[in-house]
Amino acid sequence: MRAIQLRKARREVAWFDLLNGAFMILFTLLILYPFWQVFLLSFSDGREATTLGFHLWPQSWSFEAYRFLLSSGEIVRPYWNSVLRTIFGTVLEVSFTILAAYPLAKRELPFRGWLTTYFLIPMFFGGGLIPTYLIIRSLGLLDNFLVLLLPGAVAVFSVIIMRNYFMSLDAAIEESALMDGAGYITMLFRIILPISTPVLATIALWAAVEHWNAWFDAMIYIRDRNLTVIQVIMREMLTSVSDVSNELIINNNSTKQAQLAMNNVRSAIALLSIGPIVLVYPWLQRYFVKGIMLGSVKG
Repeated sequence: MRAIQLRKARREVAWFDLLNGAFMILFTLLILYPFWQVFLLSFSDGREATTLGFHLWPQSWSFEAYRFLLSSGEIVRPYWNSVLRTIFGTVLEVSFTILAAYPLAKRELPFRGWLTTYFLIPMFFGGGLIPTYLIIRSLGLLDNFLVLLLPGAVAVFSVIIMRNYFMSLDAAIEESALMDGAGYITMLFRIILPISTPVLATIALWAAVEHWNAWFDAMIYIRDRNLTVIQVIMREMLTSVSDVSNELIINNNSTKQAQLAMNNVRSAIALLSIGPIVLVYPWLQRYFVKGIMLGSVKG
């Protein structure tokens, strides 16, 4: 009797695993198909892009949408600006986060509670768009590339996460270093940071995604087209063209006079805009959950 019950339980578990696996595969395909559709449209012929239907593979591959975008020169400089903003903005934010979180993690820091409250207040209250704009203008940051870096150099939420992570570390690590004559700066860079890879990678990923996707500040504070970012250009392209203008357009820069549709151009610039983050994320994803959990253990 017991053997029959065990076989029945194993069959039920096997059926559950089979149905669960089939559901997850179907769910994954439903999520991935829109991205695959955008990928296909960016490499499709213009006439094919204007037809509706379920596509898994284009009838003919075409790079004319990318030639059209890159040959115009309109997105090359903004794309480079986005790359520079993401690199320098991430380095700046992670550096300031470390320098702010490490002292706040020390219980012997004078006025530690007041300083923590001072950091927490901007998480709940803000001055608004107009006062922020007036401050930016008074600092002479309008039409300045630094306006894309300095206002977001300190992310309070990241500071709290890293502070909690530093507080969760074993105090004996620093005590032994202090007995050997090491100072706080030496301990930070030679002991604490090397064992803080998960939380550092998590903070860096947040900062990189935030800077790469940001467009509102560039739209408000930047008027010089040489300083704008690719997300602003993408937004302009997506909003300036009406929904009915899906007709074919001629790429005069091509010797073949290849025909393009606005769907081709939209899809191509969408892929170009998400490409770097898609490439970077898999390398940092393994630290993501671990970094969040380690930074939320202690308050």
